[in-house]
Amino acid sequence: MKKLFSIILICSCLTCGSTMKAGNYDLIPLPNSMVQSEGRFVLNDKCEFIVQKGLDSKFTKVAEDFAKQLNLTSGINVKVSTKAAKKAASNTITVVLNKKVPAEGYKLDVEKDKVLIEASAPEGFFHAIQTVKQLLPAAVFGKTLMKDQKWELACAKISDAPRFSYRGMHLDVSRHFFSVDEVKKYIDVLALHKLNKFHFHLTDDQGWRIEIKKYPELTTIGSQRAYTMVGKNWGSSDGKPHGGFYTQEQIKEIVKYAQDRFITIIPEIDLPGHMVAALASYPSLGCTGGPYKVSTEWGVLDDVLCVGKEETFTFLENVLTEVMELFPSKYIHIGGDECPKVRWEKCPVCQAKIKELGLKADEKHSAEAKLQSYTMTRIEKFLNDKGRMIIGWDEILEGGLAPNATVMSWRGMEGGIEAARQGHDVIMTPGSHLYFDHYQSLDPREPLAIGGFSPVERVYSFEPVPAELTKEEAKHILGPQANLWTEYIESEAYLEYMLLPRLAALSEVQWTNADKKDYASFTSRIGHIAEIYDAMGMNYAKHIFEATPSYAVNTEKGCVEATLKTIGDAPIYYTIDGTEPTVNSTKYTAPVEVPYSCTLKAMVDRKNMKLRNVEKTFSFTKSTAKKATLSTTPSKKFECNGAATLVDGIRGGKSYNDSWVGFQAEPMNLVIDLGENTNVKSVRLGTNSAKGDWVFPPKDITVYLSADGQNFKEAAKLVLPEAQKGDKDGVNDYTLGFAPTQAKFVKVIVNNVTSMPQWHGGKGKAAYVFVDEVCVE
Repeated sequence: MKKLFSIILICSCLTCGSTMKAGNYDLIPLPNSMVQSEGRFVLNDKCEFIVQKGLDSKFTKVAEDFAKQLNLTSGINVKVSTKAAKKAASNTITVVLNKKVPAEGYKLDVEKDKVLIEASAPEGFFHAIQTVKQLLPAAVFGKTLMKDQKWELACAKISDAPRFSYRGMHLDVSRHFFSVDEVKKYIDVLALHKLNKFHFHLTDDQGWRIEIKKYPELTTIGSQRAYTMVGKNWGSSDGKPHGGFYTQEQIKEIVKYAQDRFITIIPEIDLPGHMVAALASYPSLGCTGGPYKVSTEWGVLDDVLCVGKEETFTFLENVLTEVMELFPSKYIHIGGDECPKVRWEKCPVCQAKIKELGLKADEKHSAEAKLQSYTMTRIEKFLNDKGRMIIGWDEILEGGLAPNATVMSWRGMEGGIEAARQGHDVIMTPGSHLYFDHYQSLDPREPLAIGGFSPVERVYSFEPVPAELTKEEAKHILGPQANLWTEYIESEAYLEYMLLPRLAALSEVQWTNADKKDYASFTSRIGHIAEIYDAMGMNYAKHIFEATPSYAVNTEKGCVEATLKTIGDAPIYYTIDGTEPTVNSTKYTAPVEVPYSCTLKAMVDRKNMKLRNVEKTFSFTKSTAKKATLSTTPSKKFECNGAATLVDGIRGGKSYNDSWVGFQAEPMNLVIDLGENTNVKSVRLGTNSAKGDWVFPPKDITVYLSADGQNFKEAAKLVLPEAQKGDKDGVNDYTLGFAPTQAKFVKVIVNNVTSMPQWHGGKGKAAYVFVDEVCVE
């Protein structure tokens, strides 16, 4: 049956974008047990929704909310009533208590004449309703009357419960503020995907977003910044003030809205770093006394709370007291990440506190790191005494972990593994897979993002429980969470674009058992959730429905081969003559051979979905599609296709994962075999610079020529001036010319900056050098 189920799922929606039929089984997240059967339960005006008498009133509210939405969109008049029912009667949807079902789980039995839902708690019933809604036409998630739809449910028996108890999604409203209504819409889409935790990042250097009555200047001053830097150009200004905050009444409204959808909001007050907005409001909380201003730039700032002062702890306790009054969550997130110690190292008050506490540096941690551990432990005790628990980013491991802390592992899996081995609970949220502010496509037309590359498939592939943990240690992995930081996300439309459909992939990681997960099955079901996003008015990314290209150098044929793929069986058409492809263009059936300079354009034909075409320009030189060898190793994070990337005729875009090869530990040492003695007179090198991300221009570039590949002679060398803070970032080409020379082999050595200058946050450390193409002419 399991095999048959997989086949049905994969075949059901391979032409995503066409109109979906009512009564499909394209559920996301995938239930952990589902047996399909013939027939449909047809909803009509005589259908009644019965809530078993004696159930919690929350059951009735869930049923009434569903009936209201169904009646609005279908025109059917389904009534909700309370009766002493033990099973479903004809032409009813009935919910009954079953204490054997897990609290967040449910059983759903759809028959031709009736529907029975069993749950032990309101949250389980709510999740059952999300499944019922997904079995209906997508219009049920909208606001428009759609009488012409087939309002029916496909018959099935579902027994379902989540894999993880913690299924979280984060939103940063400090860098860019989002309104109450925008936050509610965000919560709605989390509920659709059966998430149960919303991590609300409310404070940071760039803005304080929550009203604290005892400290009014946190919002009168701390919620406003004068302007915002433009793109990744530090020192720039968009000239527009940015601000906003939530009153305590608005916070209560948001919390209640989430509670009605069985989502717990976990507030984050980040400390002791990321506190410049608070320092701008109350300068005495800092080590220097200021003056401070709400930061207009992104990054990690040296100014942090002065934790040598008792005044600071009084402030934190007062703030957190008001936070606890607003948020009933068991957990309060207190940050703990990216806290530079430079102010504490020079602050006499902090140094006196270190001496008072007897904190000593050891081989692993400085005395200042232990001062942060003292801070986190002290705040944890304060919260524990109030019946709350802390969550902190994995930096809280440094200097010693607070006794009852839960660790949010973001810098990889290692922090989570260490915490679990120490007996602490862990939430896995590694940047490698679950940072939704990362690019989700390599297309250079993508809107600006912070960096990285986390497409839907990568999100789906994430396994939250590390294999190296024992069975007992693995019990400490509460679940996964994705994070959405908003430095470059200025609008609700862009927020939704970065969230969806990656959230769908995340939800299956969180809910569905590992042995049930299958990416092909997932992509076969994604079409229906896309229709639901449309009905909800969500601006989701459509990359997964478009053509995904990959490129490989074929040195034997002297060409670059372009492979195009997409989900399902939708046809792909392409051109290489610069014209826009249509359904009358060449149909893709095999890798496209590109032997000369041209622009490849490709489209996927999905009848009812507007998609973006693939567009890739190839620029051939004497080195393109030739054999290339690297004798040094690129950075693992930025190796792309290695040496072949440097001779594939493709220029890199703004994403570092797009045709860029990065070097940090070693210089680039590349040899290109031209195949025969060739007259050469120049080498052009494409590089990228983003100094805030530790990507610098080269230190120097040297070109060598050889006839035999053994004996090389220097042909040209370029030494670049040291990069300055105000230098413009971006893509730069460097051309090294020399007298025309016959050569079969060309060697190019590019040295990176091995010690970044004093003005840089990474001073003294090695910078990356990024190269996209080596062009021999």
